Amino acid sequence: MAVDTIVSSPLGLPACEKDAKALQFIEEMTRNADSIQKRVLGEILSRNAETEYVSRFNLDGATDRDTFKSKIPMVTYEDLQPEIQRIANGDRSAILSAHPITEFLTSSGTSAGERKLMPTIREELDRRQLLYSLLMPVMNLYVAGLNKGKGLYFLFVKSETRTPGGLLARPVLTSYYKSDHFKTRPYDPYMVYTSPNEAILCSDSYQSMYTQMLCGLYEREQVLRLGAVFASGLIRAVKFLQLNWQQLAHDIRTGTLNNNITDTALRSCMARTVLRPDLELADFILSECSKEDWEGIITRIWPKTKYLDVIVTGAMAQYIPTLDYYSGGLPLACTMYASSECYFGLNLNPMCKPSEVSYTIMPNMAYFEFLPLEYSSSSARSDPQRLVDLVNVEVGKAYELVITTYAGLYRYRVGDILRVTGFHNSAPKFHFVRRKNVLLSIDSDKTDEAELQRAVENASELLREYGTSVVEYTSYADTKTIPGHYVIYWELMEKDRSSGNAPPREVMERCCLEMEESLNSVYRQGRIECGSIGPLEIRVVTSGTFEELMDYAIWRGASINQYKVPRCVNFTPIMELLDSRVDSAHFSPALPHWSPVRHRS
Repeated sequence: MAVDTIVSSPLGLPACEKDAKALQFIEEMTRNADSIQKRVLGEILSRNAETEYVSRFNLDGATDRDTFKSKIPMVTYEDLQPEIQRIANGDRSAILSAHPITEFLTSSGTSAGERKLMPTIREELDRRQLLYSLLMPVMNLYVAGLNKGKGLYFLFVKSETRTPGGLLARPVLTSYYKSDHFKTRPYDPYMVYTSPNEAILCSDSYQSMYTQMLCGLYEREQVLRLGAVFASGLIRAVKFLQLNWQQLAHDIRTGTLNNNITDTALRSCMARTVLRPDLELADFILSECSKEDWEGIITRIWPKTKYLDVIVTGAMAQYIPTLDYYSGGLPLACTMYASSECYFGLNLNPMCKPSEVSYTIMPNMAYFEFLPLEYSSSSARSDPQRLVDLVNVEVGKAYELVITTYAGLYRYRVGDILRVTGFHNSAPKFHFVRRKNVLLSIDSDKTDEAELQRAVENASELLREYGTSVVEYTSYADTKTIPGHYVIYWELMEKDRSSGNAPPREVMERCCLEMEESLNSVYRQGRIECGSIGPLEIRVVTSGTFEELMDYAIWRGASINQYKVPRCVNFTPIMELLDSRVDSAHFSPALPHWSPVRHRS
């Protein structure tokens, strides 16, 4: 079908017939959001009516909303952990889902320091693939000619393990990249990557990054877009180029491959499809990368790049200035909203400013409810009648997302705080505000206040023999360094300053490491497996610094009776005050312990 005969969508003029069908699907889903939600809930409840969990609440086969809302409670992960652990230990009865649980998807959120295990079923891959298939038809409305080149996307698999009962446990993207949906995907001129599957699927992060970067350099004139999952991942790729450009240029000059690339399948693939001597390209890489100024390096190396495809909402917004510096201000596209629990929706205006990103929830993905923010801090089993249906949310209001999925999560609190920005047809659009209770985040790690408090307490035990204690502390995620790292400000109190028994530097460094050992497995994996997080830093400030902090807050209008030391800071004047009072800085001297094997409950 010729492009000029394709019927325009309300979203815009499709680039091709395939896009027209995808855009029509979006229109149908969003026009009929409420009826589709009713159907989705009915399907979930009818197929899972005989499961142990649903039977517990005496629905007696009912699949209507009123019965569901009156009998099924809201829950958190901790509420479901006994059932999840039984499945992980090998119980194959219909506990949460009538369909077999095929694997667990490990969440970046944690419980008791370990990644949460999210049950999934085989058909969920089809739903994820469906959402992926909608992204480029929408992007093609805003950026023309993406079928004339390739995408340089830095995609990685992470460690996987098996539960005691033998089920795989791995991150959702690792599951997707290793599936036939990804590995044997049909050719699509709008979805051609520079990286071969062998590079993406290599489990060694260095070898994977090196070969993906090498492929991207070889095809620099074909690259129309650069991407990674998170903004931090793309910045890490630029840093990798800074550290390895000489070796990369050598390989391009000689048509050979770095001996540190030892993966047999990967070496064979590179030799067969990528490697060739290219003296002119090697000289270009040497010329550009040897310059002291790396501003605009992305467009200097990949001059046809039209946008960067990365998540820059929530905690990732802190990386926007760095991306702007390296890219010369290229547009930043946030295309979809997803998690380990469920894929939710997509951005129908992907070239908008990062501060304006809104995601339209696709009503066929799961059954969605929303807890008004004013009730979100209450207990998980607070009145479920306060939950609002998808089509009944109000513009301008903030909510916590609650989902019921085909895979067996019922009225599950995801922990994402969203604000309604409008509607597309009858489906609401949401701006991602934040993760509930998260203080610090560099990459996919999420550290909350309780966990940070525990880490400080464990580390401060090392100071006791020196008659020293931590009297106050705060923190921030420093993303000016690559990779970013946690900075913890400590104000110390010595019982006897005249004794000369202050903690030596090596003890303070051990405190840094002890804090890291006390943080969750996602943080420690980022430190060890993929190097996405740098060594934790403790900055010791002079006595009285936190009194000054309080005085400043009161001067700005805070109540002295209600003032609490913030456990995380990002307001520039406060950080400048803290940094001006630093007596000494200490970094973790080694890597913390981490293993892909989960601790058994």
